[in-house]
Amino acid sequence: MGFWRKVLAITWKDALSEVRTREVVSSVLVFALLVIVVFNFAFGTRQEVVTAIAPGLLWVTFAFAGVLSLNRAFIPEKEQGCLEGLMVCPVSRGAIYVGKMLASLLFMLVIEAVALPIFAFLFNLPVLSLQIIVITILTTVGFVAVGTLFSALAVNTRAREMVLPILFLPIVVPIIIGAVESSGLALSGKAWADLSSWLQIIAAFNVIFLAVSFLVFPFVIEE
Repeated sequence: MGFWRKVLAITWKDALSEVRTREVVSSVLVFALLVIVVFNFAFGTRQEVVTAIAPGLLWVTFAFAGVLSLNRAFIPEKEQGCLEGLMVCPVSRGAIYVGKMLASLLFMLVIEAVALPIFAFLFNLPVLSLQIIVITILTTVGFVAVGTLFSALAVNTRAREMVLPILFLPIVVPIIIGAVESSGLALSGKAWADLSSWLQIIAAFNVIFLAVSFLVFPFVIEE
């Protein structure tokens, strides 16, 4: 069984479990939609105000929704005593990391795919443009890559729901800032060339932290 077949098997396991229980996507999606609706009522309909604050609102929503989603990445295995069973399987720790990361990425993209059209409708902004979609996918990859590592680290602590955001959010500040700035430029109608510097920062973050997380994960999961 090749590396990627093992990865896909782990991803399929998590996806199938989510389809059966609907623990992650449904609860996180409700949270994200509630935040969007509350912000919509809080800031009114003045278009200049909405345009100025929309990038920040969008990524605050996705960041906290992502933390809620990533909190559940390893908890089911831990609570049901399956984490040790997963570790003794003839699967490399790297395959476990990539499989769990892809599952979390899939859940986040589903949540964002539902939230973005609602955000576009309520705030009357072109957040369904190709630029915003590319920014969202790139940022989510880096966000989930780091989040999966810290989720594995936090699952062995008592206050794991608090430990994850405390450790995780400071690390992803650069990619969130890049997403906010590039989203603001995209919503202002700027060309791809104007977004390129921020997109390069996001891409560099993804490459670095994907590699670091992949290499560090075996030591984290053993603790």
